[in-house]
Amino acid sequence: MMKPLKVEEVIFYLINRWGKRYDFRLFKRQNCLYLQMMWKYLEQESFPLSEDEYTKSLAEKIDILNRGGYSDEVRNWLLTVNSRPRLGRAVSLQLKINEKMREFFL
Repeated sequence: MMKPLKVEEVIFYLINRWGKRYDFRLFKRQNCLYLQMMWKYLEQESFPLSEDEYTKSLAEKIDILNRGGYSDEVRNWLLTVNSRPRLGRAVSLQLKINEKMREFFL
């Protein structure tokens, strides 16, 4: 059984690897789901969300990923991805849409 991702765990990986709590975007294109680590981060003065809003937004995305059964893939990606977001360039994880997610997108 897969261990679900938790918000605190994702934040731990972000702080440990990059020292910043990056924002994430989740979107579907054709038969793939993309998790994008954006270049904006919570510690930025111009970041549009409060800490609570950031945590809630991250929790919603993590919940979708957990329900789709992607926690191990996302965890592994956060631990091993070599690049980091730069202004105007997000870092993406491509996930194949599985049966669990197909239901979600109906």
